[in-house]
Amino acid sequence: MTAHSMAGQAVIVTGGGQGLGRAFATRFAAEGLSVLVADIRHEAADAVAAEITAAGGTARAMHVDVTDEPSCRAMCEAALSAFGRLDILVNNASIFSTLKMRPFTEIPTEEWRQVIDVNLTGVFLASRAAVPAMKEAGRGRIVNIASAVVPMGRPNYLHYVSSKAGVIGMTRGMARELGGWNITVNAVLPGATDTEIPRETVSPEQRATLIASRSIQRPGTPDDLTGVVRFFASEDSSFVTGQSLVVDGGTVFL
Repeated sequence: MTAHSMAGQAVIVTGGGQGLGRAFATRFAAEGLSVLVADIRHEAADAVAAEITAAGGTARAMHVDVTDEPSCRAMCEAALSAFGRLDILVNNASIFSTLKMRPFTEIPTEEWRQVIDVNLTGVFLASRAAVPAMKEAGRGRIVNIASAVVPMGRPNYLHYVSSKAGVIGMTRGMARELGGWNITVNAVLPGATDTEIPRETVSPEQRATLIASRSIQRPGTPDDLTGVVRFFASEDSSFVTGQSLVVDGGTVFL
């Protein structure tokens, strides 16, 4: 049995200008999908779209602020205009690598609100903008990138942990509401993953301890996640919705 081909479909990847978003975008493009690379940093989105195009793929770049409702609507309209369809939304845009670890009693209220706005409200707004096209088509896939910090209950990142817990809850609620249109909604919960994004708040000792806590004791890479996201975006998962899958090398089990 072979995996279903996804060639010819269209996908939006938010936060697609770097890190995991870049990995998801390039993986989809390599499989023949048209990709809208959405990022608040337009130059980063342009670079990824250019990388995809140079490799023979189809991509468009767009400056998108997922906390802004008109921006999210424009994002989905741009995908439909460029590609004629919108099959998949990967809600990947998130604030994490720049956050400073500290007790929740020391988190500035404005920082709390910013993290919730991007990581949780951004998923809500992007999904709400994408759903009308999916309903009209009678099918769709929404893949939300949450985090393994939720079942871990990781300390000193309370705003991040809370935002990603909300994404898991949103995934379940949206799955119930959208199943009647053959739209599935699932969440991927990555553990710590090595990308080109620097993590100044994690020392080499902390990284070694984290790897030692895994059942599979090696660093996580974007390639460990792209196949999982592809599965949730494909027909192979057409009867799977509302689920949360941890991809962390076996540190926590749900």
